[in-house]
Amino acid sequence: MSLDPEIRWIDTPEALDAACAELARADTLALDTEFFRESSFYPVPALVQLYAGGTVYLIDPQAVAATPALKRLLGEGAVKLLHASSEDLEVLATWAGVLVTPLVDTQVAQGLLGEDPAMGYQRLVAHWLGETLPKDETRSDWLARPLSETQLRYAALDVVYLLEVWQHQKAALEAAGRLGWLEAECDTLLAQAGRSDETDAQWYLRQRQLWKLAPRQIEAYRRLTTWREGEARRRNLPRGWLVSDKLLFAIAERMPENRHELARVDGLKPSQIKRDGDPLLALVKEAKHCDEAELPAALPVPTSPAFKKRLKALKRVVNAEAEALGVAPELLLRRRDLEALVTAHLNGSALPLPGGWRGERLAAALSHALDEVVTP
Repeated sequence: MSLDPEIRWIDTPEALDAACAELARADTLALDTEFFRESSFYPVPALVQLYAGGTVYLIDPQAVAATPALKRLLGEGAVKLLHASSEDLEVLATWAGVLVTPLVDTQVAQGLLGEDPAMGYQRLVAHWLGETLPKDETRSDWLARPLSETQLRYAALDVVYLLEVWQHQKAALEAAGRLGWLEAECDTLLAQAGRSDETDAQWYLRQRQLWKLAPRQIEAYRRLTTWREGEARRRNLPRGWLVSDKLLFAIAERMPENRHELARVDGLKPSQIKRDGDPLLALVKEAKHCDEAELPAALPVPTSPAFKKRLKALKRVVNAEAEALGVAPELLLRRRDLEALVTAHLNGSALPLPGGWRGERLAAALSHALDEVVTP
């Protein structure tokens, strides 16, 4: 395969529609994006690369809006190949207003074949095709115009090998009986791609130190992070520029009642208090006065013997199944998932057991392992 593919620059609606007409004949498209995100909540799209064999189309989203033809191309029909797709999906949803489907994420596919579940694109290409890709433009300024010849070539190579890599992966997945697993994983990626009030309200669960808080403090932290997610999106600012998780956690710990107490939170700047002190205090007040029935349960201490014993039992199950399947344990269940199972078991709640193909492989064994821990 040539390391100097034909490249066509697209910066008008007419050229974009002509490219879409060509690409619409394909049953599989390789897709990638370049973007900038240093100073905004939403990614700023800088380049969209499309390839179905032959010509690489480099679309300039700074010069041309997504046309109906492109939206159709991205949202239906051909399989779209992306590598490590989560941010690309967000870029395309922001610029084109469309969810890319049907999707195949080649990084996920590689993980299901027993390789590193976070394998980068350069390693993927080297693994399957023995080609060495350049890395010199990884941190390039993709918003600059015109792009250099080196940038154009680098951007093109980000998609030209995906079609051939996917053919190797697809054959291997079919031979292993795991193609359906990949389809389910990619469906999950698409379901998680959109941001909503519901996902904003779940941000607080990412906090690893949540167990240190009492139920009312947890509720305050939940309300604070939910507010911050919505505000960061509304103001189009990085969440850390608005107020960090660390500071919101510190506010929830102190549960301040006024600006004087709020000012005692270490690291909170006067400018932040002046700008957002009132809504922060109002959210803490809501948590202080909400009904007991609305409060989350206290979380168990993860360093306690009871917690550690259950977590160890679950890890044995996951590690054994991962070894049998020849995949990384974290591909089956993340630590956060295991800890949620332990927490539910200690609280006497319904177990959040995995579903789908993971559930078929793991659910019964996980439940049995927890029951054995408490059996005299």
